[in-house]
Amino acid sequence: MLRFDKLSFITIATAALLTLPIVVIVIQIFSQDMSIWHHLYETVLFDYVTNTLLLMFGVGVGVIILGVSTAWWTSSFDFPGRRIVSLLLLMPMAMPAYIIAYTYTGILDFAGPIQTVLRSVFQVSYGEYWFFEIRSLTGAMLMLAFVLYPYVYLMSRAAFLSQSGNLLDVSRSLGVSPLMSFFKVTLPMARPAIIAGLSLVLMETLADYGTVEYFGVSTFTTGIFRTYYGLGSIAGAAQLATGLLCFVLLLVMLEKFSRRRIRYFSHTESQIKPNRVKLTGALQWIVLAWCMVPVSIGFLIPAAVLAYWSVKSNVLLSSEFFVLIWNSFSLAFIAAFVAVTLALVLAYAARKSKSKLVNGAVQVTSLGYAMPGTIVAIGVVIAFNGFDNAFLSFLERYTDIEFGLFLSGTLVAVVFAYTVRFLAVSLGAIQSGLQSIKPSIDQSAQLLGLTPSQIIRKVHVPLLSGSVLTAFLIVFVDVLKELPAT
Repeated sequence: MLRFDKLSFITIATAALLTLPIVVIVIQIFSQDMSIWHHLYETVLFDYVTNTLLLMFGVGVGVIILGVSTAWWTSSFDFPGRRIVSLLLLMPMAMPAYIIAYTYTGILDFAGPIQTVLRSVFQVSYGEYWFFEIRSLTGAMLMLAFVLYPYVYLMSRAAFLSQSGNLLDVSRSLGVSPLMSFFKVTLPMARPAIIAGLSLVLMETLADYGTVEYFGVSTFTTGIFRTYYGLGSIAGAAQLATGLLCFVLLLVMLEKFSRRRIRYFSHTESQIKPNRVKLTGALQWIVLAWCMVPVSIGFLIPAAVLAYWSVKSNVLLSSEFFVLIWNSFSLAFIAAFVAVTLALVLAYAARKSKSKLVNGAVQVTSLGYAMPGTIVAIGVVIAFNGFDNAFLSFLERYTDIEFGLFLSGTLVAVVFAYTVRFLAVSLGAIQSGLQSIKPSIDQSAQLLGLTPSQIIRKVHVPLLSGSVLTAFLIVFVDVLKELPAT
């Protein structure tokens, strides 16, 4: 008979609660016949699978190139404007992909200023010249890569900065060049953090709807929306959503399998932080230009266009704008606080427990991140409505007082949907940070009589301050950008 301590019970109960909306959606599969699924299988399912895989591959390659390279340059080298660039590289995270998709469509499309000027200068007409088609699968890859690379950048840079300078000094003393030292020492040590960031990017890519829909790319997400709204079938949408969950499960298993026997510890008493190499000559300006490319494309240009539109419409002067600001920031703060708190508990439970059930429960909580926001919201509404209706029926049977809905239509439902949707973000950042803390530190705290909650609060939180702030920031920004569930 299996026996669980209090922390394991809380972990399993939390995982069961957070996966309730997904279970509700999966149950809908069996509520009707499979005719719609057969129709999708015979017509568009192959396109959904192919485009989704290609999109994941293109975005994954893009974010690794952009995120890892910029993280290495800004953490290991010194060049003009490095500190400012290090902060600017985070800014595209605040820009929703569908917003820059709309912005660049206006700039690069046939009626945009660039093609208009080209036709005027060279006296050519439509069809007589080649120009990059922004509304395409490649365009969607680029838009998503330029706004999602900060996930990889943040975690990679944190891993690079935490590495001991002793290892790099030893590699240099053996005659290894800085570039080879990066590939043979720095990059392998940072692999857990890079994989964690890449997993978040790929799950975000799977869940994206606005960009691929605007560009006319058929993926699982657009198929779910079209099935739900076009065919009016929640069962058909749930069947596609279940297929999307299979992609997420595959990602989670691959991420775990890739580092199943690998452990990296960097918190040592003799740790020496590596000295940054000062770049000179043309190389320093080339590195600066490279770091400014994703900043400009992912934030500066779209922000300038949005600012121009805002000034023209005078929306910034309206009282409703400040109400929207308060609602957005307050909800984002609450959701980020809840997500980070739960992530700390779940990550510590997975670290402490050897039970496959507990570790599996922790991983299951990450599934909501790849679900489209509307599907998560539908699952939350169905589950909360069922609870409210059952509870109200019970109260009406024994009292004459009329009660309103307790959970449905309240901020509790919104925050719960945010937590289901974005818990994986904070969990990935916290678990990546925990891997660099030796288990002996936990054992020493237990010998001193500290409870699990005290270990988290007094030991892990101080050591994981960077990871905790990173997780809070990412969830906060993601909630601000979230549209369908809200």
